[in-house]
Amino acid sequence: MNELVQRLSQGDHPVEASLKPEKTVAAFKESIDRGYVHIKFTNTQGGTELGVRLDQQTSNLNEADFEHQVGKVHLVGNLTLNYVKVRCIADINLETLEGKGHLEPVEGA
Repeated sequence: MNELVQRLSQGDHPVEASLKPEKTVAAFKESIDRGYVHIKFTNTQGGTELGVRLDQQTSNLNEADFEHQVGKVHLVGNLTLNYVKVRCIADINLETLEGKGHLEPVEGA
């Protein structure tokens, strides 16, 4: 297995919502509504930014209050990183747009 995928699959790592041109809760909500977000693992060399197509069934927005910019979101989605199919799981705090996340290799996908 790829070294980066293996490292990000072990334990939780610091992540942040990667938003351009500005890092706001409103922009983050728009990305979630589109079903596609960018999550950046900040503890890799130079950071690793991943585009994640959200799985609406397993993601959870129930603890998020976007209007007041508090709470957290639990995001789950699949992607391919360095030719390895993985699931990205991230919990992001709306006050900071930062949190913890990890990857899970998807077997037989």
